[in-house]
Amino acid sequence: MRQLVWSEMTDTERRLLVTRGLDDIIPAGLRDSIVGLIEDVRLRGDAAVCDALAKFDHTTVRPGGLRATDAEFAAAAGRLAPSVLAAIDDMIEHLHRFNSELRKRSENWGFETEPGLWVGEKTTPISSAGLFCPSGKASYPSVIAQLGTPAVVAGVPEIVVVVPPAPGTNGEIDPAVLVVCERLGIRNVFRVNGPAGIAALGFGTESIPKVRKIVGPGSPAVTCAQVEMQRFGVATMMVLGPTESLVIADDTADPVRLAADLLIEAEHGTDSCTVLLTTSAPLAAATEVELQRQIAGLPAARAEAARASLGVNGGCILVDSLGIAASISNQFAPEHLQIAVAQDAEEDMLEMLVNAGEILVGQHTPFSAANFVIGCPASLPTSGFAHVSSGITVETFLKRTAIAKADLRAARRMAPSVIALAEHEGFPAHAAALRLRQEG
Repeated sequence: MRQLVWSEMTDTERRLLVTRGLDDIIPAGLRDSIVGLIEDVRLRGDAAVCDALAKFDHTTVRPGGLRATDAEFAAAAGRLAPSVLAAIDDMIEHLHRFNSELRKRSENWGFETEPGLWVGEKTTPISSAGLFCPSGKASYPSVIAQLGTPAVVAGVPEIVVVVPPAPGTNGEIDPAVLVVCERLGIRNVFRVNGPAGIAALGFGTESIPKVRKIVGPGSPAVTCAQVEMQRFGVATMMVLGPTESLVIADDTADPVRLAADLLIEAEHGTDSCTVLLTTSAPLAAATEVELQRQIAGLPAARAEAARASLGVNGGCILVDSLGIAASISNQFAPEHLQIAVAQDAEEDMLEMLVNAGEILVGQHTPFSAANFVIGCPASLPTSGFAHVSSGITVETFLKRTAIAKADLRAARRMAPSVIALAEHEGFPAHAAALRLRQEG
């Protein structure tokens, strides 16, 4: 684990830490290739999607075979261990509880803002949603649960899932992904290459329905495709890129659990970023010993990812106070944030922390529990987007329409203000509409 001391770091070193080298998330060369792929899908539809599968996923699929079949859905559950099926149900149940409670807080509302003038909002689901489930380095049924459950709770009438086939399977979709979709009542599931699938969702093809909003984490190529599709009127979400996590710990933290929790997100890939901010040098030293021991027990690929995440990409930063740690964290705006501090300091820390995709409190709330079962969103903003956006919940799939009603007395009361502003801005018809109500 890389070791740094905040008070001894230069301004450049500090900036590189909190921005984690993300000044150019999408390289120009990648953008050019994705733009070409998007145009191909726009012009050739399913044929282009199948060509992308052959070129990038080394999978041969004919246009008629893009959709997951009834037979695949029927066989999916039988291919999974009972423990996995039970875990899927547990995961969906908690996600459903969280998002159902949140949906209640998004009901229609209104009030009388002055005598005779009522204002409010009506909340309704978006008309359609496309969900991208990654399947490159691994398969992620938890991601489709995280995306699909809030969409279902919101009441989105048309939900379409695109997922790359599992590597080396000649087009097979992970049965766990199909089970999640089956549990949620989602049958529009398609095997596609990631960027081509994003384009297909945005344009619609002979097989894949067109949607109005696309969400889901993925590679830089998938992220680039989502950004580019905005030019065609498709709504997409914030950047959901390489995973990142930050833990704030004081001298009360257990280094064994701390090391284990640091490795959760660190094992994702060599592009992941994991940072420990601590006020305790002895804790940092003890945690380093534990990390070495626990990393040795990981498979080679996961160990390599963990070393990169905690090494060149992240590391341990010694700070003089928890207040400084909170300030650094707010600048970093991590996707995943855990605080492992004395219990009587937790509330103060929560008060200070404002920029994070999630905040997990205490050493009994590890990232993996939140990723799979707790029910809070786990598809979260990365790359500093937690400064301005939130995780994917039922609210992602809802829209609000303002509603107002005025009676004659309210219209007459507003008339002088409307007329004055309309005349100042040069809109005589605006003014006339209120003037006639003054005179009527």
